[in-house]
Amino acid sequence: MPRSTVLGYGARAAGQLLEPFTYEEPEIGGDEVRVAVSHCGVCHTDVHAIDGDFGVFSFPLMPGHEIVGRVTEVGAGVAGLEEGDRVGIGWQGRCCGECEWCREGEEHLCQDIADCGTWTPYGGFSSSIVVDGRFAYPLPAAMAPEAAAVLMCAGIAVYPPLRRYAAGASPRVGVVGVGGLGHLAIQFAHALGCEVTALSSSPGKEEEARAFGADHFLLSTDQAAMEHAEYGFDLLLCTAPAGNDWATLLMALKKKGRLVLAAFSPVDLNVAAGGPASGAAVDLVAHQLSITGSFLGSRADMREMLGFAQEHGITPRIELMPMSQANEAILRVRENKARYRVVLVND
Repeated sequence: MPRSTVLGYGARAAGQLLEPFTYEEPEIGGDEVRVAVSHCGVCHTDVHAIDGDFGVFSFPLMPGHEIVGRVTEVGAGVAGLEEGDRVGIGWQGRCCGECEWCREGEEHLCQDIADCGTWTPYGGFSSSIVVDGRFAYPLPAAMAPEAAAVLMCAGIAVYPPLRRYAAGASPRVGVVGVGGLGHLAIQFAHALGCEVTALSSSPGKEEEARAFGADHFLLSTDQAAMEHAEYGFDLLLCTAPAGNDWATLLMALKKKGRLVLAAFSPVDLNVAAGGPASGAAVDLVAHQLSITGSFLGSRADMREMLGFAQEHGITPRIELMPMSQANEAILRVRENKARYRVVLVND
């Protein structure tokens, strides 16, 4: 019996606009599931992918890794999923299963992670996708599909570092950037019992930041206000991909404080080698500060995050657009006009 055709939108080469793209529906392996895509969020990483950044994307490229849909086919070796189940799929569609990180349950750090993205071979800007069944997550029944789509990447980007590092009695947490990641981080930090300050270069975002759960708002371009905030935070979670004054952020941390980078930044930190934060290198040592990256989360983190978000009513601010307007959606994200995430709905 001939296989069906998958319909989607892809870039033929780096930097090109997306165009209608079709390919023959692949057969699934014993550990895989096929999912009919109903919703797919647009992440800034999709912009990086289309531009060919980081050296891990191949073309033609079909982006999309914030996926919600229904299981339509289940491999013989898949447990816990049946046809018709509603699932979410994030940025990771498989893992090697053999390296030390996979064996320890930290599959997101898989040694072969560059080849494990859901966009390999083709992603969620499409009618269907095939992934390892372990990376298709059953969703809470009451969770809206567009909200679940965003949580599959933006949610898992900010929840694990907050859960891991915002410990203690009412820790003082600063969320740097009130955008696609930041507006969710504020909600998660508030729900975790933190005293939350939103730091943004946009004064117009104060009202919304407070509505998301921020106790305080700090204009990051106000040098006097930033100096007043010195030694004020146990944890700074940086969700802004660019425009960060690293030295000033480090000075805002308490001794033994931690700066966590949850977003890919085009700025090379180079603390000890003359980069943007080099002037704070002495303070980095003398104050016993830590700078830590946080790369999304494990399968266990994903399940916990989804349950926590549902329990605490954490909801992303979303703009819905039809899948046929994928280029317009990418442009809104590229120009930082999305408020705060765009989700494509299959036409």
